[in-house]
This record gives sequence, structure tokens and C-alpha cells, in this order.
Amino acid sequence: MKFSGTRTLTVVSVAVAAVVLAACGKKEAASDVQVIKIGHVGPVSGAIAHLGKDNENGGRMAIEELNAAGLKIGDKPVKFELLAEDDAADPKQGTAAAQKLVDAKVNGVIGHLNSGTTIPASQIYNSAGIPQISPSATNPKYTRQGYAGAFRVVADDVHLGGTLGKYAVETLKGKNIAVIDDRTAYGQGVAEEFKKGATAAGGTIVGHEFTTDKASDFNAILTTLKAKKPDVVFFGGMDAVAGPMLRQMKSLGINAKFLGGDGICTSELAKLAGDAMKDESVFCAEAGGVEGEQKAGMDKFRADFKAKFNADVQVYAPYVYDAVKVMATAMVTAGSADPAKYLPALKAINYKGVTGNIAFDEKGDIKNGALTLYTYKGGERSQIAVVR
Repeated sequence: MKFSGTRTLTVVSVAVAAVVLAACGKKEAASDVQVIKIGHVGPVSGAIAHLGKDNENGGRMAIEELNAAGLKIGDKPVKFELLAEDDAADPKQGTAAAQKLVDAKVNGVIGHLNSGTTIPASQIYNSAGIPQISPSATNPKYTRQGYAGAFRVVADDVHLGGTLGKYAVETLKGKNIAVIDDRTAYGQGVAEEFKKGATAAGGTIVGHEFTTDKASDFNAILTTLKAKKPDVVFFGGMDAVAGPMLRQMKSLGINAKFLGGDGICTSELAKLAGDAMKDESVFCAEAGGVEGEQKAGMDKFRADFKAKFNADVQVYAPYVYDAVKVMATAMVTAGSADPAKYLPALKAINYKGVTGNIAFDEKGDIKNGALTLYTYKGGERSQIAVVR
């Protein structure tokens, strides 16, 4: 009996030791996993919250796929986390969100959505040495501040506005062209580039009026422009303003073609404009685009996105998705998530994404950036052409 008791005690001791060792092993294994924090900022509240959520969901898809892939950086397993912040498309809230991410010691940032929030936030990220990739900010100033870590994966307003200006005159045969902008960094920037492109193509700018990104009554400025008999009206701003503006244009009897940049080029615009949107009366350009063999990848992304979030892609979710993957690829290439160490790899990246090939020039702008021209038919966006 004595021997039996000793043996029982020994067995129990061995079992306990095994449990302790297993627990230690798990702790050790858990400590081996490197957590990489990627920040994302967009307006998930306010009038264009649908666009901000679209972007954020694109980032979440990428993060989930990266974690499922079991990546290692410098021979160490990693777990990616998305730290999502809301800037409400407001520059002050945008800088506050940027500082919050800096304080959280993020390894990189994807955002912001608007040029008006991206530009002031970029100063904070630059001071902290944190790389930033904007998926949708198109104002040229963003990448012309001389910041080593500022990148974008879409074409800028020089290309976007200039192409639309030329299209308004040469294809839509616009002669008397009116311009409205919302005075934001994005709206004003794209409107000025549109004017340059339209004038260079031989069009005449008959008036330029101003509103805000929160306005809902445009009767005064539209009445002023109606007297100048425009055949084309260009709006520099977002879809939340463009929809009501189209409704008021209809009520005033303004039958001009309506053009805008990527800010209005959403699936939501048709809902916001309602019956004020006639077929092939609204034209816009998305600052990106794929064609040929690349289109299959984008189609698959849209289908996967719809299945996951029960929502159609608005505009820039795939660009956020690619931007997250690009940043992660640079980290893997460099063998480090330290911003200073992976930044050179990010500058030299050559990545095949769902939005096309991504490589950056010396300023941080995407090389050979594309634009996709659209019109609306039956309340749906209809692609016209991809141009570079």
C-alpha cells in the first residue's frame, strides 16, 4: 500500500508538472507572436459615413486575410490589428484621431479618406515617423510637402480634374461651363484642375460659385448660374451634397450635364438624387481603375465584399484593402514592422493588387495612375472607359 501511494503521488506530480509545462509553453508561444497595429481613419459618422465605413470594411477584409495567411516577419509569427478611428471628415477631429494613433504606437496608417483631413494629419504622422498611405485623398499638396512617409494609391486632382475638364468639352460638347465647389481641400482642388482642363480644351467658364460640405440649400447659387445658361455644371464635393443639388437643379429647370470627381462617383448618389438623375446626365471619374485581365480580380473582390458585409462597394474599399496589403508586404520584405526599417521597402514596392499594379514615384504618388469614367443608367453606375 505504501508503494502504491508513492506511485500515485508520483503520477499526480508528473501530471501536474506536465500541465504547468504546457501552460508555460503556451505563454511562451503567445509571447512569440508580434502584434502589428495598423491605424485606419475615415468618416464613419456624419453625412459621408457610408464612404468612411466602406473604406474601413476594406481594411478589415485585408487584416483578416493577413492573419489567416499565418505570416512571419523576421522569422516571428505576427498578428495584425486594425485600430479604426473616426474623423467625421473634419480637419480638427482628423488631427485628434492622428495623435491618438501616434500615442497608440501604430506601425503604420491607412487614411484618411478626405484631402482636408489627410493633409493636416500627415504632419502629425510625419513628425512621429509613421508611414501613411491614403487610399483616396487626391489633392496634390498631400504628397508635395516633402514627407518621406506619405503615399497614395490613386491618381491626384491634376489628372482627375484635368481629364474631366477635357471630357466635358471634347466628348460632352460643353461650351458654357459652370463650376461649384464646397471649399474643402478636395472640392476646391479638383474644381480648379477641372477649370484648367476645360479651358485648355476650348470651353468657357461662365461662373464659379461656392457652397460648403454641409449645405443643403443651393437655390441662390443655382439661380445665379441658371441665368448664364450653362450646358455643363461641374461640382467639386461629395455625394451627400451632390444628391440634393441635383434635385434642386431639376426643380429650377436646369438641364445641364452634371459632372464631378470621385467624391460623387458612388453607388449611393443615385439614391440621394432620386428621380432628378436622368440616364446619361451625370458623369464622374473614380481616381483608379482596372481593365483587361485585372478586372477579374476586382470583380471577385466586389463579390466577396458583398458576401461579407451585405453591402456594395461604394468607391474606395478595394484601395484600402490594397493599401493594407502593400504596407504588410513592405514589412515582410524588410523583415521588420519598425517604420524606419520597412519604409525603404515601401518606397520600392511593386505590388499586384486588386486595384492594379502599385508602385510609387519619388513623391509617394502612384505611378501610371488610372481613372475610370462613369455615367449613370437606371440608377446604376455604368463604366465608360479607363484612362491613364
